Amino acid sequence: MNTTIWALILSAVSISFIHTASGPDHYLPFIVLSKSKQWSKSKTILLTIACGFGHVLSSLVLGTIGVFMGWQLNKFSWFQEIRGNISGWALLLFGVIYLIYGVIQTIKNKPHKHFDVLGDNVYVYEHNHGEVVMPQSRIKVTPFVLFMIFVMGPSEPLTPLLFYSGLNRSVTEIVALVVPFALTTVATMLGMVLLGRYGYSTFFKTDKLERYMSVVSGAVVTVCGIGMVFLGW
Repeated sequence: MNTTIWALILSAVSISFIHTASGPDHYLPFIVLSKSKQWSKSKTILLTIACGFGHVLSSLVLGTIGVFMGWQLNKFSWFQEIRGNISGWALLLFGVIYLIYGVIQTIKNKPHKHFDVLGDNVYVYEHNHGEVVMPQSRIKVTPFVLFMIFVMGPSEPLTPLLFYSGLNRSVTEIVALVVPFALTTVATMLGMVLLGRYGYSTFFKTDKLERYMSVVSGAVVTVCGIGMVFLGW
């Protein structure tokens, strides 16, 4: 495989791992519900995998927009002559924009989804980082609610990477992005859930990283774009 494929694979793996591991909402509900409801190991694993692939599916649905746009743009003959330069710069530009967006979101401390534990139940609601007051408008988490939350929560940074591959009209690049992204997301979720289920989650303090998830993801895409434009990846 050439360096471009390896760069895309590394970016997809990095984004999916960081996005999943730095967000306790990707595994805390499964850990608490598994313990409190005394789920079997197989039920815990199956629900985690189902939600993981639901999360991946929503990311890919969003990503197909990027693939479609890039693929359609490539049909113009005038674009094919400048594609090599434009695709790398487009990826770099999106990475920088997403990085700036992440920094702004972090500074403004925008409300985001949060899971909290009350007794044997888990509730989901919107809150700001540092907010300790439990709001009245919260929803009790059930397996179905949990699945729907993951289906409706795509990972946006995958889109520019797929747009880049769409510009190149490369099925190989698209597969090289989708497969590692899906497997890393599900494997990371499952690993964190099992570690927490059996009492090893205290070794991983990731809750403070959640606030910077968009910043790190934007940085990964930016580095990939820099490599494509200036380093010949």
